[in-house]
Amino acid sequence: MTGRVIKSTGSWYRVQLNDGPLVDARLRGAMRLQGSRATNPVAVGDFVTLEPESEGRYAISHVLERSNHLIRRSVNLSKKTQVIAANVDQAILVCTIAEPKTLLGFMDRFLASAEAYGIPARLVFNKMDVCGPAELDELRYREAAYQKAGYPCLRVSAVTGEGISELKALLKDQVSLFSGHSGVGKSTLANALQPGLDLKTGEISDAHGQGKHTTTFAEMHPLDFGGYLIDTPGIRGFGLVNMEKDQVSHYFPEIFALGEGCKYHNCTHVDEPHCAVIRAYEAHDIAPSRYENYVHMLKGDEGEDPYRHAESNMD
Repeated sequence: MTGRVIKSTGSWYRVQLNDGPLVDARLRGAMRLQGSRATNPVAVGDFVTLEPESEGRYAISHVLERSNHLIRRSVNLSKKTQVIAANVDQAILVCTIAEPKTLLGFMDRFLASAEAYGIPARLVFNKMDVCGPAELDELRYREAAYQKAGYPCLRVSAVTGEGISELKALLKDQVSLFSGHSGVGKSTLANALQPGLDLKTGEISDAHGQGKHTTTFAEMHPLDFGGYLIDTPGIRGFGLVNMEKDQVSHYFPEIFALGEGCKYHNCTHVDEPHCAVIRAYEAHDIAPSRYENYVHMLKGDEGEDPYRHAESNMD
């Protein structure tokens, strides 16, 4: 029998069978020993084959081929990777300008990874109700930078209801991944979108200005207006996985498009003469933060505070 994983707790999985019922399943030991560097060889969204065990429990014997997946490398576990979700229609990066502030380097790594795995990405800026004049200035910079790169942006507030109807329209009939830093309000937004979910929400740590984990495990929730929402635990960093240096520019749409105008076909857009990308950067025709994050990713510069380096380049 086959089904789809809708919740992962690390050792057990909740699976929606194709004929309707929900069952609990564990991972076969043989699958754990297949040499994968992923901490979770089975992810929410996976279609799996099950074999019955005892007392209504099942074992996952096989993961069916994925149409796509989003994967990251833990900064602290350099050889280990985590599959965030599989078989999704779109990835929604929930961002905030304050309480906490979503880092530009994190955003660009997330978006590049979504590009690499063929997943359309959207940016949702939450907590508009706490944005003052300075935050709105920064928000306008980010919207201009990412919309020019081809990423739709939406302003929302789970508190006031701003943008919720537009977000519902975006999610309707889609399998959508919600991701972002802890504390950006992913679970609060999910509760606003689907009354009755009652997902646990948390507050920001006064000491660090960062969110506290409230979602412990990824879970897929059906939406009564059509589609599914995958709520995931907050993440601090987004390490890149298997991204070849000569491919990095392909995952920055505005840089890839400009690269057609470079003199050399193998231009890296760092120090070559007659580079159309460098000309655009110097003329501020592309966002400085986007270009500088591209260079950091190209150089594999993830060791020294990798998710903060572009925060000062907002003009």
